[in-house]
Amino acid sequence: MEKLIKPIKAISYIKNGDSILVGGFGVSGTPLTILDEIASSDLKDLTAVSNNLGEKGKGLGKLLDAGNLKKAVGSYFTTGRHAVEAWLEGRLEIELVPQGTLAEALRCGGAGIGGFYTKTSVGTKLAENKEKKVIDGEEYVFEKAIKGDVALIKASRSDTLGNLTYDKTALNFNHVMATAGKTVIVEVDEIVEAGEIEPQDIITPHLYVDYIVENKYIKKGGEYIEPSNSAENSKKGVGTIG
Repeated sequence: MEKLIKPIKAISYIKNGDSILVGGFGVSGTPLTILDEIASSDLKDLTAVSNNLGEKGKGLGKLLDAGNLKKAVGSYFTTGRHAVEAWLEGRLEIELVPQGTLAEALRCGGAGIGGFYTKTSVGTKLAENKEKKVIDGEEYVFEKAIKGDVALIKASRSDTLGNLTYDKTALNFNHVMATAGKTVIVEVDEIVEAGEIEPQDIITPHLYVDYIVENKYIKKGGEYIEPSNSAENSKKGVGTIG
């Protein structure tokens, strides 16, 4: 299977200073295995575009602790104290983007649309230095599309071609990020033969997927457990399944 690669190979497609689109909401739908590999690498000055930075010591939180990140673009950094502390200490740049705006900007990036006008953020600091336009008597703010050098996404199943399905709300930003990255690497729980996923169940077609990595985490009930800590963490997982 040409698309199936090891995590160490996956991160070879990421360069210092790259913008990485990372799926997930908290740590649900987050490519934990790939992020662990990045945290163990010498990659630096990365810009992570994601809803938030996961949790301390988990997912993108590991990259922050390891010093791989220069900047984070997303919506809910205030829910992670580690991210706020890094910003206050000058170790991390943060660009806040309203959650709906983030999703639409990624969709536009994948659809070849340069940007869009929205009423969200009008009259706030988030709208400063951005183009404004009055439409039908109401003010709108122009938001540019978001694209990434590499998209790191998480899916539930993939066939050998790279057609993807997702687990419920773990879909979150993953499917739009799959369209907005120059190189798309997906982490999956299960790989099946081509034809085993019904066409109507495919959410991300294989043409968007460049490489596939198998998830190393173990499912325990409704959570993911790191294999090396499976005994210690048998009663508490590192994230919701997805």
